[in-house]
Amino acid sequence: MTYNRAEKIKYKKVNTMTESNSFQKYLNLADSRLGTKVISVSDDWFADANRMLNPLPAIWKEGVFDDNGKWMDGWESRRKRFEGYDHAVIKLGVSGVIKGVEIDTAFFTGNYPPSASLEGCFCTSGDPTDATVWQEILPAVDLKGDSQHFHAIDSTQAFSHLRFNIFPDGGIARLRVYGMPHHDWSAQDPEQLLDLASCLNGGRALACSDEHFGQMSNILNPGRGVNMGDGWETARRRTPGYDWVIVELGHAGEISQVLIDTLHFKGNFPDSCSIQGALVKGGTDAQIETQSLFWQELLPSQKLQMHSEHEFSAQLKNIGPISHVRLNIFPDGGVSRMRLFGTISATSPISGDN
Repeated sequence: MTYNRAEKIKYKKVNTMTESNSFQKYLNLADSRLGTKVISVSDDWFADANRMLNPLPAIWKEGVFDDNGKWMDGWESRRKRFEGYDHAVIKLGVSGVIKGVEIDTAFFTGNYPPSASLEGCFCTSGDPTDATVWQEILPAVDLKGDSQHFHAIDSTQAFSHLRFNIFPDGGIARLRVYGMPHHDWSAQDPEQLLDLASCLNGGRALACSDEHFGQMSNILNPGRGVNMGDGWETARRRTPGYDWVIVELGHAGEISQVLIDTLHFKGNFPDSCSIQGALVKGGTDAQIETQSLFWQELLPSQKLQMHSEHEFSAQLKNIGPISHVRLNIFPDGGVSRMRLFGTISATSPISGDN
């Protein structure tokens, strides 16, 4: 199969975790929970290529072998004995604009690829063909064994498919591609009710007080949580106060219905919750916590129950169009999902870091 290359996209190697955190707040478009999957692969003799799309950290299974060799938690091809390199074509569950790439070689030590690159394309329908033009997203970069590699991407182009290349062969534990879902809001029916907080519609978690047991971004994932780990859970609070998470909506809008799901949280659900909201017109993601101190109350404090879905509509206050919310939980605990259903607004706020 022949792949053409177009103009290169700018990228920057990330050397610190602080820098990587800036794009890790975006959605992992390569997450299998979104429907992302490998649709073709040159070789995955030792380990199924789809394993590298698992959202959970890679694991090591001591002494576990299958018919083809040592079981590895990732994609691993055979040792190449001829010219060329291995590659996997990935169909994203949701098309998006890429902000950063993470290549993780966890537990691959004597069998990791020396380098890798990433290409992308946008198919309005179907999958790539021999005539598809692939655009270079990340040029070939050096890899180390049992390590995380972060690269920021400067692009405004949306991609529906990725082509991940490893030179010449070896194993990759995880591929994470952080970005913003592509949504043509100009074609959106302004009367249609949407979950404006959903990660599939561009919602993203920006900051929280604590995420000791579960990541804040989990509350925006599609579907219901599979277990407690698939939600946002804070540590037990031992000081006065309460926990909170700030979310940027995919588009500014007016919220008419809220759903808070405490599925799987039984002895550790919050006693109550409230939501504040605002139409943010400036500032950056880094100081969004300060702005949230003065946001209006969208949902007054409401009692919660364990392992349940809670729907609120009559309780909501009319505060007009909003672009950001802060979910407060009292005093601590776990929330599986938050849905904010509403209609989009013509108002287009100035987003912090977008």
